[in-house]
Amino acid sequence: MSKMLLNQTVVVIGSGIGAAVAELASAEGARVVAISRSGIAPKGVEPLPADACDVEALGSAFAAIGPINHLVHTAGARTAATALPLLEWDALSAAFDTKLFSAIQAVRLALPYLSAQASITFTSGQMSRKYGTGSLVKGAGNAAVDAATRHLAKELAPRRVNVISPGVVDTATWGECGSDARATFLTRVAAGLPVQRVDAPEDLASAYLFAMTNGFVTGSVIDVNGGGLL
Repeated sequence: MSKMLLNQTVVVIGSGIGAAVAELASAEGARVVAISRSGIAPKGVEPLPADACDVEALGSAFAAIGPINHLVHTAGARTAATALPLLEWDALSAAFDTKLFSAIQAVRLALPYLSAQASITFTSGQMSRKYGTGSLVKGAGNAAVDAATRHLAKELAPRRVNVISPGVVDTATWGECGSDARATFLTRVAAGLPVQRVDAPEDLASAYLFAMTNGFVTGSVIDVNGGGLL
């Protein structure tokens, strides 16, 4: 079976979901560079330590990588559910800095290295259209990423720009791996979904692969939430 990303360079920014995307892209034959604060990457993936919000470090990283076929941004900040009267500016700023502003900066800095037919894939989340008390920061940040995707799909054409919008994914966002609190939360969420389980990073990675390899998809918000918006 032919590998879908053979001889292409994929840059993934962020850990967690990003690590799963990097691993799958590598398995599909790509040269993969994983940019994260930890500098840890799956086997076969080139690690490059850098903070997604550090413009200078990110610019240097792209210069070191060279030509890029696919850019994937999965970085995000942990954001607690907070009602408006208790919302602090630092939490609001950190959420937008990591989720939205670093994604836009990454594209701006990568432009000189992105091929003419490159794909760019952002990450938002179902909170952009799933409304509730305490979800203002997550919802507004995700909605802003969705909107930025569509604007950039027009501006950067023929490069393709899409966004993956997941529901609850089994990552460290929800607590320590193996902890009772994390297991209890994920079990409760799964019980309310039509598919009766939360998403695993490995399953979600296939959506990013689709966005990278389907040359007719651009400006799309790709929902992968197990029916969480139903």
